Amino acid sequence: MSSSTNYPQLIQQFVQDENLPESYEEDARLWFLPLKDRLLNAIRSQPGTLQVIGINGAQGTGKSTLAKLLQTLLQADGFSVVSLSIDDFYYSRETRQNLAKKIHPLLKSRGVPGTHDVTLANNTLDTLRTLSAIETLALPEFDKATDEPVATAEWVGVSGPISLVILEGWFVGASPEDSAALDKPINSLEAEEDESGIWRQYINNKLATEYQTLFSQINELVLLKAPNFEQVYEWRALQEQKLKEERKTGAGLMNEAELTRFIQQFERLTRHCLTSLPSRADVVLELDSNHRIHSSSLAG
Repeated sequence: MSSSTNYPQLIQQFVQDENLPESYEEDARLWFLPLKDRLLNAIRSQPGTLQVIGINGAQGTGKSTLAKLLQTLLQADGFSVVSLSIDDFYYSRETRQNLAKKIHPLLKSRGVPGTHDVTLANNTLDTLRTLSAIETLALPEFDKATDEPVATAEWVGVSGPISLVILEGWFVGASPEDSAALDKPINSLEAEEDESGIWRQYINNKLATEYQTLFSQINELVLLKAPNFEQVYEWRALQEQKLKEERKTGAGLMNEAELTRFIQQFERLTRHCLTSLPSRADVVLELDSNHRIHSSSLAG
């Protein structure tokens, strides 16, 4: 750690600004500061080379909050950090409707592999790698309330050079499933709306191809591991409620029935990540049902 940086004070201010529980401050000092130091060492070990960090976690695990905290701490160390969400590369509603007509009706909903502009994501990372001090790149954004990408004129620009990019998302770093695992539906949505398996096969094929090109750019993968899939719905419901409170309207957001159906679209790949990623991730932070980290494992 830099002796000139007051990390406890930075964390305390972050917790206040983000309206987080006091317990987050304790977890940040115990678990996230060592993670920050690990990333700092990676940056310093290869000066002039962009480092890409992936953060994977099911809905409601706190991926975006962790990304924002790491960005805050590393910028305090004097490094330029960009935080991206894979959600910000979602296709427009019109594009997804076209996919729904051509391939499968379930592709109308954002979320699963196959509903992102992966080319845009790859191009964004490629540009960030070589961005100079006199160049600016506008970063894509997606508005979940309207279910549409933010107009390009409103994208926020960043100037180079960039030391580290954080890419967070619920299936970032995931590998495809074995094709035999796709044969049997795992919930009512798959059984009733994807009886032939076209939707889940399309998702798996996309994950096996273009998304692996994107994920291959990740130098370190961090997993925020939920206790189990059953916990995910409760966390995602809390996340939706928070959005409603922030926007003071339910417009564009989901009611309970819609949320249940929405979560079922994520179930297969979320379960796959929970079982397959702990052995592949470079850092695993295990969460309990209260969002507290109770253990950590580091590779290398």
